[in-house]
Amino acid sequence: MTFKDFNLNNPLWNALDDVSIKIPTSIQKKTFPVIMSGRDVTGIAQTGTGKTLAYLLPLLKMWAFNKSRHTSVLIIVPTRELVVQVVDSATMLSKYMNVVIRGVYGGTNLKTQAYELAEGCDILIGTPGRLLDLGYHGSLNLKNIRKLVIDEVDEMLSLGFRSQLQHIFDLLPEKRQNLMFSATMTDDVIRLIEEEFNNPENIEAAPSGTPLDNIKQIAYRVPNFNTKINLLHIILDQNPDMNKVLLFVSTKALADTLHTDLSARYEGKIGVIHSNKDQNFRFNAVNSFKDGTYTVLIATDIIARGLDIEDVSHVINFDLPEQPESYIHRIGRTGRADRKGEAISLISDFETDMLSSIEALMEYTVPLQDKPENLEISDVLTEAEMPEIRMKNVLAPLPKMSDTGAFHEKKAKNQKVNIKVRYKDKMHAKYGKPKTRGQKRKK
Repeated sequence: MTFKDFNLNNPLWNALDDVSIKIPTSIQKKTFPVIMSGRDVTGIAQTGTGKTLAYLLPLLKMWAFNKSRHTSVLIIVPTRELVVQVVDSATMLSKYMNVVIRGVYGGTNLKTQAYELAEGCDILIGTPGRLLDLGYHGSLNLKNIRKLVIDEVDEMLSLGFRSQLQHIFDLLPEKRQNLMFSATMTDDVIRLIEEEFNNPENIEAAPSGTPLDNIKQIAYRVPNFNTKINLLHIILDQNPDMNKVLLFVSTKALADTLHTDLSARYEGKIGVIHSNKDQNFRFNAVNSFKDGTYTVLIATDIIARGLDIEDVSHVINFDLPEQPESYIHRIGRTGRADRKGEAISLISDFETDMLSSIEALMEYTVPLQDKPENLEISDVLTEAEMPEIRMKNVLAPLPKMSDTGAFHEKKAKNQKVNIKVRYKDKMHAKYGKPKTRGQKRKK
């Protein structure tokens, strides 16, 4: 089957021909007729399987020109990088159509985006927070929305956007078509579907957690952090085919640490991206990685969902993610569009349980590789790897408290009791007879 077998129109066929996209993926073939029927859809497919085109093609096919300036199609995504990518994909597909497409996200001038929306918008792609900002600002009218898409919904919920999504739902008309795409089906996602969707058609292109067949997975067992550094140097030095490597780490601090270490060794070839970097820095790092300036891009999991970078040759997990599903998203950055890829994981002793959880989710055992003979095993431990020292309690027991308490009895002279003495009694004790202040004269 090719896209010529789809019920598209000439503008869409021509746009696909321009970028040499001819064969639809599994999720695209399955979702197209259902979305065209007008039903709500929940699409479950692993990252890298073409989910973006799966909903953009039918939406653009159903789109009809109207004179209204208000948006009729709303697409919500979790990150600003994904906003840019969906805008690019929609712009590419609508090359021969008169469709106005806008993208909005935080970190940029709100008034500029409000002005652009005031000029008119047919398809709007945005992050939840900025969409609410524009809605409360009065610059965005969502009452004309007919098609709603929530992409990477599981990641959106894990990032804490549940309340923002609920506020957006409150601003939308009840009569609309809802489309949701996700890589995993979590309990939070199921609750969202039950509350907001109308009897959706569930379309699953690949079971959640199934390893991609075109990705070779291997793992190395190493004892500690510094040995991982040494092994990473060997891997990068001895594999000239690693021309575009995504290096995943668990924390922003670790990303900066590795960037400093690798930049000194491979000057000008290492980039880094995480949420503490400003918008321009992040975009520049991604663009430098795409054009080949950087051969290695160090990233936290924010990039595992937010970017579609072609020709990633390798993914290296410097450490394993806490959530097994995140491992699937990480390695899915390579081996895209039926290309071959390789994922390498560096496993320390305390990550053994994490690896077991990942393998249980995938129902697949990641092959372990022998360590290189020239690998230097470091005995220097980081503070987090230091063994916990438990001190024995050698303090002498405290003496028992007596029944009378912690204080001794007062001496007799100090055992005073405050008693109020009347003036009359005081004078009597002093003079031996009552003493008065004087009787009032009788008139």
